[in-house]
Amino acid sequence: MKKFKRVFALLGAILLVALYASTLIFALMDNPNSEGLLKAAIASTILLPILLYAITLVYKQINKK
Repeated sequence: MKKFKRVFALLGAILLVALYASTLIFALMDNPNSEGLLKAAIASTILLPILLYAITLVYKQINKK
């Protein structure tokens, strides 16, 4: 379980940093598509931690000892 948590924590941290960077880039771009990309990046920044937390809860329930 510890290794599983560490892998998902690292994966989540890397993805969140990438999403924060992309949000900043999309906010500064002067492109017609940047508004939609910015909204998607913000939504992903909110939904990704929720999804990772849900995965860990399901894993705990499946692998009860």
